[in-house]
Amino acid sequence: MSTFKTAPGLPSPQDNVIQQKQRSLSHAGGIIVLCFVTLIWGVNWPVTKIAVMEIPVWTFRAISLLVGGFGLLFVCALSGSSLRLAKQEIRPILLVTFFNVVAWQLCSAFGLFFLPSGRASILALTMPLWAALLSVPILGERLTLATTASLFLGLVALGAMVIPQFSAIIAHPIGIVLMLAAAVSWALGTVLFKYFRWTSSTALLTGWQLLLGGIPVLIGALIMDRSFEMRAVSSAAWLATAYTSTAAMIFCQWGWLRVVTMFPTAIAGLGIVAIPAVGVISGALLLDEPVTGDVFISLIATMLALIVVVTKPRKA
Repeated sequence: MSTFKTAPGLPSPQDNVIQQKQRSLSHAGGIIVLCFVTLIWGVNWPVTKIAVMEIPVWTFRAISLLVGGFGLLFVCALSGSSLRLAKQEIRPILLVTFFNVVAWQLCSAFGLFFLPSGRASILALTMPLWAALLSVPILGERLTLATTASLFLGLVALGAMVIPQFSAIIAHPIGIVLMLAAAVSWALGTVLFKYFRWTSSTALLTGWQLLLGGIPVLIGALIMDRSFEMRAVSSAAWLATAYTSTAAMIFCQWGWLRVVTMFPTAIAGLGIVAIPAVGVISGALLLDEPVTGDVFISLIATMLALIVVVTKPRKA
């Protein structure tokens, strides 16, 4: 009885099955990370508002960025990884850090002064739309029919929340400008991160981004917040700062960049389009912000967009 033998140098059928299973597990792991990022970042919007109402933005962001940066680098050191960046990665990491960390963190935090946390998260999370558009000229990615449909559903979800509040938003345009600037800077930083070729791990790159981004923010805090009195801050504001510094900064920053490296930019961005819905709901629970019927319309459109996103990466 003869047995089938694979030609030398070619993978056997068993190897192909193992590789398929590994890809499926990797895809499933990416989706799980994406879900946690969505929940934690969604809740982080009202939590951040709790913090910045008592702690100046420069000081709050300096604390969260430096704690997050040192925390991730400490984890890398414990795993035995080198903390050095390759020389050719220094300039790219500085460029990505400016858009992905400094501009995004400051614009989004200041924008919360002028908008409710849920509505602010909606404007900031237009990022996937900007990222999908920027990835076409920068990365050469194509907008497929499925991705275009998801983008449209995401736009419907965002519009359903923004339109009913249009008059109130127009009355405070500074908040809109800051949040849209945050969204565009985050999108550009994400696309640039995917554009450059990295040899370092995602955790190491994320840690250095947070740490390098925290340095100019710390300098700004020392200049702008000299009269800040720490003893006047409530325990709730400090707990909110701790949540942002650990869960939102360390885990979510690493998780987001990990997802970006696994999926096309448009799909990775759309995967977190549910964050505004989580932000609105958590804002209602934590800050008593009003929730109207437009939220439910947005949730339906958001879930449809997520279904398309989750079922398409295998074919992408």
